[in-house]
Amino acid sequence: MSSEVAARHDAKKLVRSPSGLRMVPEHRAFGSPFGLEEPPWVPDKECPRCMQCDAKFDFLTRKHHCRRCGKCFCDKCCGQKVALPRMCFVDPVRQCVACALVSRKEAEFYDKQLRVLQSGATFLVMFGNSEKSEIMVCRLSSNQRFLLLDGDSHHEIEIAHISTVQTFAEGSSPAGGNARVTGMSLQYSTPGAEGMTQLKLTAGEDANTSRRQSVAWLAAMHKATKLLSESRDQ
Repeated sequence: MSSEVAARHDAKKLVRSPSGLRMVPEHRAFGSPFGLEEPPWVPDKECPRCMQCDAKFDFLTRKHHCRRCGKCFCDKCCGQKVALPRMCFVDPVRQCVACALVSRKEAEFYDKQLRVLQSGATFLVMFGNSEKSEIMVCRLSSNQRFLLLDGDSHHEIEIAHISTVQTFAEGSSPAGGNARVTGMSLQYSTPGAEGMTQLKLTAGEDANTSRRQSVAWLAAMHKATKLLSESRDQ
């Protein structure tokens, strides 16, 4: 794909919705696989009372819609404005207590772990049933849509086509002691090809900065796959 075509695919536009300003992709098909669609709002006529505390709405007790779940609440139960990057909102938006808690937890992924994924890390990589491994740098593309692997060869895996992820660790114990993720196995589909392809990533053996970076990358990728699963289930 040429840089000009890629730039067009990554182009964004500012739109105004009832929930607020959003910076969304020009082409919906090229949006982040971690994104969530705006929910439909519960119609005002269907919520005479707060859906959390059951307070009756009147002139003094106004109703508000949570931008994440679309349900109707009073100001006490929906007065927090929290960032919601998964829906591409430019500014923090009003959310109910439960949704605000989830959004704050997700903030760590966008503030820290996403940067780790896009910075990349070095792994021993094996494709399919091959017993031959290759040292490659693995990173998430800037548009969050592809896993890029570079070594003697180059591979691109579309994040949305990853179906299953399994991590493996060292130092685990039957009692559930401290275990560190040291590798990951992914299965993904390739357009035009039958069946699934397996990819195995293993952090290097040396206890150095590169290994620590690889372990942090695996932990961030594990979190990313959870968000990806939530987006699919929406």
